[in-house]
Amino acid sequence: MNALLKATRLTKRYDGRGGCVDVDLDVHPGEVLCIVGESGSGKSTLLNALALRGEVDGGALTYTTREGEALDLLTLAEPRKRLLSRTEWGFVHQNARDGLRRNVSAGANIGEPLMAIGARHYGRLRETAADWMSRVELDAARIDELPAAFSGGMQQRLQIARNLVTGPRLVFMDEPTAGLDVSVQARLLDLLRTLTSKLHLAAVIVTHDIGVARLLAHRLMVMKDGRVVESGLTDQVLDDPQHPYTQTLVASVLPV
Repeated sequence: MNALLKATRLTKRYDGRGGCVDVDLDVHPGEVLCIVGESGSGKSTLLNALALRGEVDGGALTYTTREGEALDLLTLAEPRKRLLSRTEWGFVHQNARDGLRRNVSAGANIGEPLMAIGARHYGRLRETAADWMSRVELDAARIDELPAAFSGGMQQRLQIARNLVTGPRLVFMDEPTAGLDVSVQARLLDLLRTLTSKLHLAAVIVTHDIGVARLLAHRLMVMKDGRVVESGLTDQVLDDPQHPYTQTLVASVLPV
């Protein structure tokens, strides 16, 4: 099976220092890849580079579309990038406020991405928005309420619905459970696991939480000082870590 997203020696530097350096990875359809590491390890820099959120300094990045076209993402024209981000990709921010329109209703937040790709029938837009609220375990009767009326965990689920309503094949998530209470985290993780499985959705998820990676990821990458120090199947990496940094990271959360 061809990789959906493939990076080769991808590099992004800040002031001459590597945010991420010479990273190789691939993500296949329906696969969840988690990138873990401590704060400052370069994982969010890598996520932003993969999602074309800013320029990169070197390497190659390709994406295979629904039609089987292999796109060179680093030379792609801006209009095509925007279309890609609206139709085939999603991006879930750590803070839901960064991924929602605060001054429009929950329903409008979900409907706007559909309008951006040409949907205009108000009744169908509202019906779809209500359906997606139910899918992410929000009360569809609250469709006309503003995001501020929802709790933090609910806002995160609303942001997820906004990202998934257009039927993307790949979604990027930056610490999606950070800052939430443990019980809220558990509910959100269960939702994410269900959605990625049911929708055959590929995901690249950045997290510092080994428990999140254990629950969601098929494969795991461990970053330190901007470089990938270990990667492999999630259970393999967590149950038998090879790199000293990975051993320390796992032992600090999952003592053996």
